[in-house]
Amino acid sequence: MKSFADKDFLLHNQTAKTLYYNYAAPQSIIDYHCHVSPKEIAENRRFDNLAQVWLGGDHYKWRLIRANGADEKMITGKESSDKEKFLAFAHALPKAVGNPVYHWAHLELQRYFDCHTPLTPESAEEIWNLCNKRLADGDMSVRGLIMQSRVEALATTDDPVDTLEWHKAIAEDKSFETAVLPTMRPDKAINIDKPGFVDYIRTLGASAGIPIKTLDDLFAALSSRLDLFEQMGCISADHGLDYIPFAENAETCAPAIFEKAMSGAPVQGQETEQYKTALLLFLGRQYAKRGWVMQHHYGAMRNINTAMFKKLGPDTGYDAISSYDCGGKIAAMLNALEQTGQLPKTVLYSLNPNDDAMLVSIAGGFPGSGIASKVQHGSAWWFNDTKPGMETQITNLANRGLLSSFIGMLTDSRSFLSYTRHEYFRRILCNLIGNWVEDGEYPNDMKTLGAMVEDISYRNTKNYFGF
Repeated sequence: MKSFADKDFLLHNQTAKTLYYNYAAPQSIIDYHCHVSPKEIAENRRFDNLAQVWLGGDHYKWRLIRANGADEKMITGKESSDKEKFLAFAHALPKAVGNPVYHWAHLELQRYFDCHTPLTPESAEEIWNLCNKRLADGDMSVRGLIMQSRVEALATTDDPVDTLEWHKAIAEDKSFETAVLPTMRPDKAINIDKPGFVDYIRTLGASAGIPIKTLDDLFAALSSRLDLFEQMGCISADHGLDYIPFAENAETCAPAIFEKAMSGAPVQGQETEQYKTALLLFLGRQYAKRGWVMQHHYGAMRNINTAMFKKLGPDTGYDAISSYDCGGKIAAMLNALEQTGQLPKTVLYSLNPNDDAMLVSIAGGFPGSGIASKVQHGSAWWFNDTKPGMETQITNLANRGLLSSFIGMLTDSRSFLSYTRHEYFRRILCNLIGNWVEDGEYPNDMKTLGAMVEDISYRNTKNYFGF
């Protein structure tokens, strides 16, 4: 029987171990999509206790605590202490067999706190004290955690109206070597059918210094914000839409649809599709002109529990996987941009794992001269970044595309301890390739395989995004 989470965790053969230790593990991390706070990086936040650094904003862990029957006050309530919330997690975690959070949590304890004791209600007090003592050390600030993790660059997720003041402060501080770049996420300007659209457009206009009355005004305001993001080092944009739309005659109809929405009239059905299509085409062309990467995350049912949404707001663990079929629309959107030579590098992620093979096949239909896998199937995302989820995504890509040009893992996290997810991914990647080699499905060509693992772990991301 293997020991739990030992040195060779998830590495089940010698080829896998060689690939991981000699080629994957030494690589620095480029976290090209995350949700950490640039303000906390700029101010180099310190954490008073383990619950603050471990549980704050981490809805993966919150869902486990809720599933264990804990009252919401033990998760997000102000009336509960940090230690009480930690103890609630300690009661839930031992029951999470097969859940990646069980693995991630213990990798985090091992890597950042040198704690190799499994978290249980019985060990909770010991772990709480040990980790809190470690957090008092000078290298356990936000920047210290980033540097310990060997993060070369990270890209946050930022609204077009953001001032980017914290990114500016980080860039001007030469004592911190990790590059922290903004990523534009213009969802609120796209979602014409969501509450608050008109108010948001007015806020966007104010931030750009351009009163927005027409669609051309909106394009001008977005272009202005794109310029600011570019000045601050932005090299990618991300869209977190429910689905990817595409409608005919979109750019002809969109101006009138936009003015209708700004007048306060409801916009629904085909009009919504046409407006969103026009916006995405405009943005795609802007990204291509600037050499940015366009990322599409879709397939989430957001805020499915209305009562909890009203109480806590979005991004608190009340989302689910949708089954919306938009494969044809994705292909049509990419094709429309490709027809005019304005398709940017694009990464496609679906929250529904049933879309994996479809997305790989679509991506292969839009190659780029001199660009390895110009359109990428992104890494297993959110509900899919489990061990079998990662194995399935990697295998689908290998079966139907070119695994060697894959841009690899990202944290997609709000936690500064989440960089162990890169280690988790690299171990799974190396073990999967190792299995293929040891089963005689690929030659034991360590020179080729080693370079491939280095590429997927680091170089492909650096070259594809241009970090």
